[in-house]
Order: sequence, then C-alpha cells, then structure tokens
Amino acid sequence: MTTERSETDNKFRIAFFGTPDFAVPALQTLLSMPEIYMVAAVTQPDKPVGRKQELTAPPVKKLAEKYKLPVCQPERIKSVKFEQCLRNVNLDLAIVVAYGKIIPEKVLDIPRYGWLNIHGSLLPRYRGASPIQAAILNDEKETGVTLMKIDAGLDTGAIIKQKMIPISHDDNFESLHDKLATLGADILRESLLDYLYGKLKPVPQEDSRATKTAIIKKEDGRIVWTKDASEIVRHIRAYNPWPGAFCKHNNKTVKISSAEISDTNLGLKPGEVSYQNNSIFVGCGKGNLKVIKLQLEGKRLQTANEFINGNPGFKEIQLT
Repeated sequence: MTTERSETDNKFRIAFFGTPDFAVPALQTLLSMPEIYMVAAVTQPDKPVGRKQELTAPPVKKLAEKYKLPVCQPERIKSVKFEQCLRNVNLDLAIVVAYGKIIPEKVLDIPRYGWLNIHGSLLPRYRGASPIQAAILNDEKETGVTLMKIDAGLDTGAIIKQKMIPISHDDNFESLHDKLATLGADILRESLLDYLYGKLKPVPQEDSRATKTAIIKKEDGRIVWTKDASEIVRHIRAYNPWPGAFCKHNNKTVKISSAEISDTNLGLKPGEVSYQNNSIFVGCGKGNLKVIKLQLEGKRLQTANEFINGNPGFKEIQLT
C-alpha cells in the first residue's frame, strides 16, 4: 500500500477488500469515480483450481492488476504487520464485498469513515454466508443488497442504504448472484458520496427481525425426494451451480440442474422415475418433478431426452 498524497489530497482514500466475481462490479464502480482514490485492493491469496490445480488469481486481483491498482494478499489479516500497514496509509474508508474473512475488531477504527460492506440480502434478514441461496430456498418474492457499516458482529451493523429487486420464478443462484452483484455496484455509485459527505445517516438494524444463514457444504446439495416438488425445484435453483442438486443411483451421482413442477398425476413414489413423452418425471413427497437438464457422474450436462438416449436403463429406476 502507498502513502503518497500529491494530486490525490482532495480525494477520498479507499481500500477495497473483496475476492470473487460478486465483488468485481463494485470495484469497477469505485475505480470509475473521480472523487475516489483507490489505495489498494486486498484479496485472498491465489489458489489451485481445476483438475490440474493451477494456481489462479481471484477475480478482484485480475481487475485490480488491469488498472494497475496495488494488490495485497495477506495470509492473515489479524497480524500485527497488516494492522500497521492499514494504519500507515491514511485511509478515509475501507469497503468490503465478499472478501471471505472476518475483519478484526481492532482495525475497525482505522479509516476515518469506518468500514462499509455490501451484503446480498435485505438485512436484517439472511445475515451470514449464504443469503442468496436462503432467499431462493424460502421462496422469497424479492431480495436485494444492503450497504451497511461494519461493526463487531456478523452483518449486524447500521444500514446506510438498501436496493430491492424481484426474484424471478426461474432465477437460480447464478442468475440472482449476478443481478445482486450489479445492484451492489449501483448502490455504491448512488449512495457512497452521500454517506461520505454526511447526507446519509446509518440506521441501526432491528435485531428482533434478524435471520441467519450458514456456510454451504457439498452435502447440502443432496435432494430429499420425500419433500414437496415445489421445495425440490427451489433446492435445485438455489444450489446451481455449486454444490449442485444431486441424488444417487447405483452409487453414481446424478446432478439435476434444471427442473419444474409437473401438473401430471403419475402416482410415482418419492424418487421413482418414469420416462414419458420424451420427458423424465420423478416422484416427490407431494407432486412430481419434470427434469429438464441433468448430468450423470463423469458425463456432460444433457437434456432429458439426450440423457435417456444414452442411458436407456434410466427409464424406470429408483433415485435415492
């Protein structure tokens, strides 16, 4: 990080903390604002990716390097060295968007205007690590982003601004993630300077209305066929693309990436498969599922008809 001021003296000095694709539109917006001087982008270390485990830079690092913005990738942000680095760069503000690590309480007072966070829900609903998945799973009709101050709690800080969008019936995690990432950039563009100039005052959250979400694990993607078809459809949407909604047949994993509720009464037991009229149907605890796209372990994603053509034995099976 740099301590130089010169022509940047009249600009707000900001450090950005973020790692994945969700954070990229926000950083792009900050880089475009003439009132802002970006001191550095702080992101997680490069990590091995894919079958070849090639060391890969996070999306935020790639964008920062494109704009020649200094990048910092500390292994530990709780270290004395990193804390001292923050204190040395004369920060006005730090902005966190999906950084992936909790900001230590002892550094919250370093920037003049504190730390801000963009969270992917309408707080205080869905605090925590998986707000987008939770909104889909719970059949919410709308969601949004919250620009908030960071305090010592987990997503408990005062709210500066919120923006809402409807959730479409065919939104999955990926599509809703992208919409909210763009919305997060919009809320910065519209509200950040008003906050810095004192025109927007943070409002405390109503803790009594708070709900929490957990870190998603691979096993969370497993389909429970005794649930209602409507629940399973939301499950498939919420966990696409990761960890993917999956079930088992003969010890092989079957991933279902797209499905809809069938209005045809086929009398199928939970997990029982029937192939009719070029479509795959699966029985649920209530109702039936019509599978649109699926993937057998080790194979590519296919439409239901393509899948059956290559796997005719799946026409009448039991999924678990």
